[in-house]
Amino acid sequence: MNDDFGADLLTLVDEEGQEHEFEVLDVIDNDDGTFYALLPTFDDPQAQVEDAGAYYIFQSIEAENGEQELAEVEDDALLDRLAAEFESHFEELYPDEDEAFGEDS
Repeated sequence: MNDDFGADLLTLVDEEGQEHEFEVLDVIDNDDGTFYALLPTFDDPQAQVEDAGAYYIFQSIEAENGEQELAEVEDDALLDRLAAEFESHFEELYPDEDEAFGEDS
């Protein structure tokens, strides 16, 4: 069965080789590059309830092997601009939400 309306999930592997699953909230493509707002997913429902709801912003970069990878945004000014742009878009996407997404890098 094809679920066209399910969450768009992405698995990232950290430097220690551990996998982390995220839901893709939004993607911004601008003159600075392509950026993803990612929200961690949880297997344990209690962990999800206890989570602060922070999302993370990553930039798509080309790795040495030519493949696309996601990297943390290290420029604080750029990160602040991206967070404001994502927040604005979230407000458009979810106008009835009582609580906005938290931000983190």
